[in-house]
Amino acid sequence: MLDYSKMLNKTVCGIKPSGIRKFFDMLSTMDDVVALTVGQPDFITPWHIREAAIESIEKGKTYYTSNAGTPELRLEISKYMKRRFNLDYQPKDEIFVTVGGSEAIDVAMRAILAPGDEVILPQPAFVCYEPIALMQGAKVVHINTKLENKFKVTAEEIKAAITPKTKMLILPFPNNPTGAILTREELEDIARVIKGTNICVLSDEIYAELTYGMNHVSIAEIDGMWERTIIASGFAKAYAMTGWRLGYVCAPAPLVKEMLKIHQYAIMCASTASQFAAVEAMQNGDEDVEYMRAEYNRRRVFLLEGLRKIGIECFEAEGAFYLYPNIGKFGLTSEEFADRLLYEHRCAIVPGTAFGESGEGFARISYAYSLKHLAQALERIEAFVKKLKDNK
Repeated sequence: MLDYSKMLNKTVCGIKPSGIRKFFDMLSTMDDVVALTVGQPDFITPWHIREAAIESIEKGKTYYTSNAGTPELRLEISKYMKRRFNLDYQPKDEIFVTVGGSEAIDVAMRAILAPGDEVILPQPAFVCYEPIALMQGAKVVHINTKLENKFKVTAEEIKAAITPKTKMLILPFPNNPTGAILTREELEDIARVIKGTNICVLSDEIYAELTYGMNHVSIAEIDGMWERTIIASGFAKAYAMTGWRLGYVCAPAPLVKEMLKIHQYAIMCASTASQFAAVEAMQNGDEDVEYMRAEYNRRRVFLLEGLRKIGIECFEAEGAFYLYPNIGKFGLTSEEFADRLLYEHRCAIVPGTAFGESGEGFARISYAYSLKHLAQALERIEAFVKKLKDNK
């Protein structure tokens, strides 16, 4: 019999499946579940964006595009980055289009990291960064962010983590799962640590349009950081375009040149229809973004107040569309809490440990759902918490 263990890559075999997807897959076998697990907007992609894709198909524009994406879309991304974040990127050689923000992260890390390199990763963090680094043979150096610091990584923590082998710093802000953000002043402090080194910064800005009470600031805008920063972003969250699978990279031309090699051999190009839709989104989608951000903010406040009324302490998220409540006082591990809430009360959330060991005692709750949906979830969470308290 064939021994697959000798055939497969041992590094890949040693990587754990996504903790988010574990709970998502469990839901498919259950009825009457109120799910708050996946970071997917419940809004339908605005009609004018869908219409642009439909029109492109009807006109027969179904060909391959340039590996880097259509010139029209790269130009619109360039205009958008200047308009929204005061960043200058040349469409020709400093921007390319990817299959979702996930591919943008993947090609950036694969182009930079080699066996033996070290990458600094603040946690909790989205699930993809560490596995990609490990598949490159790199070592991940964790910085565990803390509730008392509003889950922000500090310049001092980064400085202490740097070694001669450090090749990359990942800044996943606005953060999934905590909702933490970094201010201009905090980014300036980090820049002072990084400038003068040969460290690349991967700034995952997929939630840049979803901040509350302040505008997002990119570290690439900070003096001396543009030339060492790779921005990974996309259309999924801000424009409710998750299924369109479209993202992009903005970076200095020498870095884009090498990342594009990986993209062209692995992917060829992103979906043509999706690119036509994205042009329309960037040209005429600002009002859609503003509307959805306001709705997310209403939901954020509603869910935060609801959790606190139940007696669950919760950090007030300033970005993305997640809350990160502290559930440690109930005497269960994060996974036990999430499992029991799902099986006993048919409400699904994600345990904090899905985002790193520092997530123990916390859970991620997505509020990319309607107020009615959130209200139902709060009722079920309240019943579960009451049961836990009564059984003490």
